[in-house]
Amino acid sequence: MGEGVRARTKRGSIGSQWWSRRFIDLLESFADPGRLSRGRTYARKGQVFDLKVAPYEVTAKVRGSAPDPYEVALGIDAIDEAGWRAVERELASRAVFRARLLAGEMPPEIEWVFAELGLALFPGEASDLHLMCDCPDWGDPCKHAAAVLYLLAEAFDDDPFLILEWNGRGRNELLAALRRGGGTEPDPFDLEDEPLTAENFWAAPSGLAGLRDRPAAPPVPPGFVLRMAAPPPVRVRRRDLVDVLAPVYEALAGQDGADPPGG
Repeated sequence: MGEGVRARTKRGSIGSQWWSRRFIDLLESFADPGRLSRGRTYARKGQVFDLKVAPYEVTAKVRGSAPDPYEVALGIDAIDEAGWRAVERELASRAVFRARLLAGEMPPEIEWVFAELGLALFPGEASDLHLMCDCPDWGDPCKHAAAVLYLLAEAFDDDPFLILEWNGRGRNELLAALRRGGGTEPDPFDLEDEPLTAENFWAAPSGLAGLRDRPAAPPVPPGFVLRMAAPPPVRVRRRDLVDVLAPVYEALAGQDGADPPGG
């Protein structure tokens, strides 16, 4: 039997980052308070183990009163492939979103991108969650599922990309799509072979014509290189060098197109 995971927070609310707090706040807005309270107790006692996040389903085992642990599964409605392609195009088209996600950050406004496309990043009501547990309690959620939900929030604290994984898109797949520009731009080196004939001998390959029609890349946000590169082990007055340089990049970006001093 695996080792149980204990919630880090010993009292009060569980979840410290905005995305995990958003998830818990929504959960506590529609779930039974009594069962949620017992679920928090289970989570803090380390009775949940084998917690695994996969597309559209989270699974775990919970030790209860029975000799064998209960099997718990947390399902959500799938965002289909077309929905994810639309999300990737939208995120890739906004330079700030693209930069922050590629830097491993989860911008708070990302929830609005999903909402604008008619999609939900978090379950907003009980019907959006499909909770399954083989315990005899028919509560929705039962205390075992509630315990898993709370520990899932702490897992979101550690890795916000697990939220997207649960919704059907893993970190590597999403970031690869963002690097491609959301799948909307052709690969400049992906030129299809064309049969050589007299008719097309003097014509440029169609792939090269496609290069001329490529849209301009979105502007890189100020300080993007600071977030993408590994931070140097240098501190200035007890502050990381990246934190010291960031305002300089912002100031330089604000001067684009302005007259030079004294001009």
